[in-house]
Amino acid sequence: MIYNFNLGIGWASSGVEYAQSYRAKVLKAIGAPAKFIFTDMFPRDNLIDMTRNIGFDDDQIIWLYTFFTDNKPSEVTYTLDDLRESVQTDKYVYEREGDKGKIVFPGDNNFYRIYFLNKVDELVHRVEIVSEGCLIRKDYFMSTRIFSEYYAPLDGKAHMYQRRFFNRDGSLAYEEINDDDVVMYKFPDKIICSKQDLVGYMTSKLGLTADDLVIIDRSTGQGQAILENVGDAKVGIVIHADHYSEGATDDDYILWNNYYEYAFAMHKHISFYIAATEDQRQLLLKQFEKYLGTKPTIYTIPVGSLAELKQAKEPRKPHSFITASRLATEKHVDWLVSAVAEARKEIPDITLDIYGKGMAEKSLEEQIEKLGAKDYIRLMGQYDLENVYIKYDGYLSASTSEGFGLTLMEAIGSGLPIIGFDVRYGNKNFIDEGKNGYRLPYAVGMEKSRRQSKLVEAIKKLCLEGDMESFRNHSYEKAKEYLASEVEAKWKKLVAEQ
Repeated sequence: MIYNFNLGIGWASSGVEYAQSYRAKVLKAIGAPAKFIFTDMFPRDNLIDMTRNIGFDDDQIIWLYTFFTDNKPSEVTYTLDDLRESVQTDKYVYEREGDKGKIVFPGDNNFYRIYFLNKVDELVHRVEIVSEGCLIRKDYFMSTRIFSEYYAPLDGKAHMYQRRFFNRDGSLAYEEINDDDVVMYKFPDKIICSKQDLVGYMTSKLGLTADDLVIIDRSTGQGQAILENVGDAKVGIVIHADHYSEGATDDDYILWNNYYEYAFAMHKHISFYIAATEDQRQLLLKQFEKYLGTKPTIYTIPVGSLAELKQAKEPRKPHSFITASRLATEKHVDWLVSAVAEARKEIPDITLDIYGKGMAEKSLEEQIEKLGAKDYIRLMGQYDLENVYIKYDGYLSASTSEGFGLTLMEAIGSGLPIIGFDVRYGNKNFIDEGKNGYRLPYAVGMEKSRRQSKLVEAIKKLCLEGDMESFRNHSYEKAKEYLASEVEAKWKKLVAEQ
């Protein structure tokens, strides 16, 4: 079995989660059983809904908090009728608006606040119980109650002091006791004094053997606990981002990325590392030998794959661009908005569609509104892009750090030329200068006007001078090495050698 450790997942997931979902499909295709373990708490959303959203199978998922119960992560099937049956009185008033409902009882401010799974169905994800105006409990459901949180007033706020996790028959499996940042887990036969130790306890209970592989995608807060409890299983680390700070590195010292510092320091206990590009693998090998005096096993395996090359069945709209990412400030989508608005002065039919969700969405909306660009720059939201890229003429990226760049891979798989900055590792990997796009000079602290002018110039050059057919063919040619059959062969090799 291959166990893959992560922390969280969301509706606007990062490249790490999408990389895992690609891996899940590849491992399934080569007949390598795999589980994907998530160790964050998910109080606002149902885990299975989020993992299904990006393509995981339900039986591939393990959640730390239900691992110690006889419940497994599943869809929400608990209904309003189920909730009503649990209410020990019929003296109440029920009301609903959208995805929230309320059961109001007699007395002074006593009610249940109900959070439905959506605005249509009567599937209940969680219920807040309020007594005399004070929140006292929250119940969370899948097919039955999974866990409850208990609250008491403290400094004018509801303070969560305990969680209880339940088996399917309603019996108590274990408890979590909270005191600000201090947490303790109470089992019938033992007490565990930290979240990290809980992860370690789960790892020990997996029953790992020398035939198992453990792959850690995120080690923050859990790497040590996993390594201490894997037994004879082989451990691998996936490098998802730039692994060091170039500006803080010299001949005598290297500043590793905080996310990988522990995993690199523990190289004697790591069987292999995985880099997404050959450039990063070669750099890692040199740095490990220079700064750590070791030569680790490092595989180059793309974090994604393409089922097929997508060919447009209808003409692409000229001068139409797409970008897709988590809408976060570090993705610099606002740079693209400004550049396209500027380029429109010479390319009146240019358009940009922005796919993704995230914290920067509101500021982008305001920027587009201020530029008067709503007619040609659109926020499209979260979307399955498998058959969307082929509708566009080109792809734009303003990210200044990509360990791989899944959307770049998907873009060339649909024959798109790409414009992006000349930064490690994704853009260097997917853009061949002047052959399927343009890599623009970039340095930290680069003057804004120069950076923006380079973007605008490249957009105009591609639209007005670029040999689009040649660029498209080159992208398709590059994409062939990311076909599923190629990536599957790399994973088969790793599994066989480990």
